[in-house]
Amino acid sequence: MSKSQKARAQKCVSCGINIAGTSAASFKCPDCGAQIVRCAKCRKQSNLYECPDCGFRGP
Repeated sequence: MSKSQKARAQKCVSCGINIAGTSAASFKCPDCGAQIVRCAKCRKQSNLYECPDCGFRGP
């Protein structure tokens, strides 16, 4: 994982909060396979997210 990917992995892609030490979910983008991390609050509220690499959007 590159430094830019590690920096992105520390923040929720939906709201941007620091997710270190939280119950965040991490999964691969359905389109390009990039790592996506979301905080518990955004997951619970089904907030939209956008892949930082390819622009794929999902709930």
